[in-house]
Amino acid sequence: MMDMTLSNVDIPAIKILRLLRTLRPLRVISHNRSMKLIVSALFESAGAIANVVVVVVACWLMFGIFGMNLFAGKFYYCLNGGITDYSLLNMYACENAGGTWQPWMENFDNILQAMLVLFCESSSESWPDVMYRAMDASAVDFGPQYESQKMNGGFFILFMLIGNFFLMNFFVGVLFLKYE
Repeated sequence: MMDMTLSNVDIPAIKILRLLRTLRPLRVISHNRSMKLIVSALFESAGAIANVVVVVVACWLMFGIFGMNLFAGKFYYCLNGGITDYSLLNMYACENAGGTWQPWMENFDNILQAMLVLFCESSSESWPDVMYRAMDASAVDFGPQYESQKMNGGFFILFMLIGNFFLMNFFVGVLFLKYE
């Protein structure tokens, strides 16, 4: 009732008090024995989870370096007049036609960008799009050609199997050991 009466008042202190409503679900934890057990297992396994994070980052770093060796400078395309032009197959033809030679947003040109791509891949959100770009990548300073390097898809499938499913199950294993 108090929140409804003060909803039109624009005082920062009242907005902070409204944020306290987000803590209500924590009351459920204090009253539910099973939830207490799960939360305590999470806190107890924090050190082991940190070790798993180190292993996952090291594995992703290896995949990132390998991806840079395979794909550095190959995820480029020609943007001519605001439209992606696949007919201009190399950087020189693109620039001579008045276009700009630019990389795709997901590329392996440096290790930070490679790690970001791998992080996005691990979320399993639109990972086939990046895989198809890798399969179309032909050479440095050359644009995409349809399925010119089909074997590049194996890198992404291997990463999904090892870097995503296998390593992410380590987190579940660590929590399971602490939950028992």
